[in-house]
Amino acid sequence: MASSFLCLSLLFISLSTADGFMEYYVWRCDFNSTELKDIEFIYSMYYNKIEYARFSSSVGEFVGFTKYGVNNADIWNSDKGQVAAWRAQKETVCLQHIGNFYSNPLSKSAKPYVRLHSTKPLSSHHPAMLVCSVYDFYPSEIKVSWLRDGQEVSSDVTSTEEMADGDWYYQTHSHLEYTPRSGEKISCKVEHASLEKPLITDWDPSSSMPESERNKLAIGASGLILGLILSLAGFIYYRRKARGQNSHSQTSSYHTEISSDQSYPGSH
Repeated sequence: MASSFLCLSLLFISLSTADGFMEYYVWRCDFNSTELKDIEFIYSMYYNKIEYARFSSSVGEFVGFTKYGVNNADIWNSDKGQVAAWRAQKETVCLQHIGNFYSNPLSKSAKPYVRLHSTKPLSSHHPAMLVCSVYDFYPSEIKVSWLRDGQEVSSDVTSTEEMADGDWYYQTHSHLEYTPRSGEKISCKVEHASLEKPLITDWDPSSSMPESERNKLAIGASGLILGLILSLAGFIYYRRKARGQNSHSQTSSYHTEISSDQSYPGSH
């Protein structure tokens, strides 16, 4: 699946200068798979930033773009052995390097993770808007769509281009403006080369509370729990203290009764 997304180039540049003029040559391999039919070898010749001739494996011969380039292209194309050698460059030069690329970064992929949240609508056509944010995926090609009760939504949807994070990963965001309906199910569907099947994330309306309100609610709940704990600790302390005072009173009464009933020598 990943190869269908890729269309890349390998570049090889050589330079030469004389009397302040610059001539350089660019070897390029354009490809979207490791199959020879999907590879094009291009050799371009420039003089002072102007491309004057080119060999393309798709054309199979040299083509000139200036008078000088046309004259030289005719000379080069007349040498059938040289033309055959240039045609072979697609396999001898491109295929090996492309294989190295596919065995390293191009064969790697990173699965995206999705976050759904609500925000203020961009227009007044609908009272609500959802944002499907997709993060940390590689390669960059990705498809993000919306489902409403299992059916794909095509209207009132806007999406951003894939944005590079600067660390090989990408992110993208899709917006859906809508009018809420009771009992409906809205989902964000993500298709990517790293996924064996589409990643579908359902929207939970209960999570639509703004973060500031959720923070206030969490702080209030924490305060309530702390108050209950302190109240319980105070109640236990009071019960234990009251029980100790009752035990001390009973002991004092017992000693008083013994003292009042006791007979001393010489009392009769």
